[in-house]
Amino acid sequence: MTESATPLIAVIEDEEHLAQGLLFNLQAEGYATHHEADGDAALNYLLNTQDKIAAIVLDCMLPGTDGFAIVHALREAQRFTPVLMLTARTRPEDILEGLEAGADDYLPKPFELNILLMRLKSLMRRAAWQHTTAAPETPPDEYIFDHRTIRFDALELVAPNRTTHLTLMEADLLRYLTDREGQIVPRKDILEQVWRVHEDTDTRAIDNFIVRLRRYIEDDPGNPQHLLTVRGIGYRFIANP
Repeated sequence: MTESATPLIAVIEDEEHLAQGLLFNLQAEGYATHHEADGDAALNYLLNTQDKIAAIVLDCMLPGTDGFAIVHALREAQRFTPVLMLTARTRPEDILEGLEAGADDYLPKPFELNILLMRLKSLMRRAAWQHTTAAPETPPDEYIFDHRTIRFDALELVAPNRTTHLTLMEADLLRYLTDREGQIVPRKDILEQVWRVHEDTDTRAIDNFIVRLRRYIEDDPGNPQHLLTVRGIGYRFIANP
């Protein structure tokens, strides 16, 4: 078990040259590191370790369990360590698959080291905010509707009967939609403005992501009242139907 206060980054990557480069540079930045090259071994470690992991750098294509299944299993087990997914599969549909599984961010290969470090620091900073009590003079970063509260700073959605932990991408999408309450939001705008996917893609690939958000915010997800589909265009968020 890691006892040091030094942030621990778990690197799950089977390309030896890339993994060693990441480990060297992360250690040079002052992080502790743990490396797994096999998906099955990585999942076992991530689910069972007592180490306090600050963030996970996760390749999507691994021997054994792939990265998509790993992040899905972590979220199912209520493990919300920030995940930065690396992918050589740069089709937008593949990126969206990672986000739908529960990844917090993605980075296509090849990537610039300074970009990876910046993304990791951002993820860890957001995660730290969840455990920091805001000063009394700081208003909470939240959106309230229909007896529900989205706490963007805490990455959670509080409903009458449950509290749901949100990934960064889920929170970012909910913020984008609630900021435009009542407006039609095209799928293409979500891809480009929220998820930074600019390539041509079948924008219907985000529909499964919306279905999951409806399970969080709707009394009857099959008959949504808040997160509505605008056929052929995108979505509209309605706070008070």
